[in-house]
Amino acid sequence: MSIAVVFDSAGTLLRSYRTARDVVTGELLSDVETTVLTCLDSSRVLIALNAHSRDVIAAPPDQLLSTYLCDREIGFGVSCLRQVVPQEHLARILYQDETARVEDLQTCIRDVWRTLKEESLVVMDSGAILNLSRPGIEFTVTAGGRPFEGAKEAMADLHAMGVATYIASGDRAAKLEKIADHLGIPRDQVHGIATPSIKAQIVDDLKHCYDTVVMVGDGINDLQAFTKADVAILSEQQSRQKPKKLCDAADYIIGNVSDVVPIVRDLCGDGIVSI
Repeated sequence: MSIAVVFDSAGTLLRSYRTARDVVTGELLSDVETTVLTCLDSSRVLIALNAHSRDVIAAPPDQLLSTYLCDREIGFGVSCLRQVVPQEHLARILYQDETARVEDLQTCIRDVWRTLKEESLVVMDSGAILNLSRPGIEFTVTAGGRPFEGAKEAMADLHAMGVATYIASGDRAAKLEKIADHLGIPRDQVHGIATPSIKAQIVDDLKHCYDTVVMVGDGINDLQAFTKADVAILSEQQSRQKPKKLCDAADYIIGNVSDVVPIVRDLCGDGIVSI
């Protein structure tokens, strides 16, 4: 039997720390769940910016963030949303915003870096939460993370059994490739800027190639992929506070990424998967 395991990134493979800043009030929300924050309002859309943290930090803090993005020709991808919105409409909101300043994003970056700077491997990603009804940038966001202890060993154990491993995440591809290289996951099996519906489509597509497809995630943005997967595994390694409908959709609930290995071993019976 052939098996593929699809992993979400932040909160599943990575211990993630996320910060958001309300660009109107200036309030800083530390260690916040950005997908939950996004889903609290159907008008919100979480986007990932193709921007490097060091470049943002070096920019003039009082410059409009939209001007900075336009001048640098910085693109974006959609990470999480609750309604279908044309990319062109989101681009207009982002690049014409007159509220958020570069300082708003710099503040998020500095907060995350202060928390994670002592870690041996740190990956960071920045973005924004757009509000369609405002319209404009409502929050700037930055996420940083390090691989959970045991994640690299878990991937090695799965590969030794002949199991294919994938990453499907709302994070940008450059960040995910760095994680994949560390964990030993092939880059061509990494899918970045994956919205909930895209994650579900990835799982559904893989079911045509493998006998069993397992989805491992930790947040509400993994729910659609859970419903498509043959086996859904919910990770509580970062947080045990999960929506009931997410728990109900899971076949297994685990406290450590390494717990995926015995579950998959049971799926393939003798511990050896045919390729």
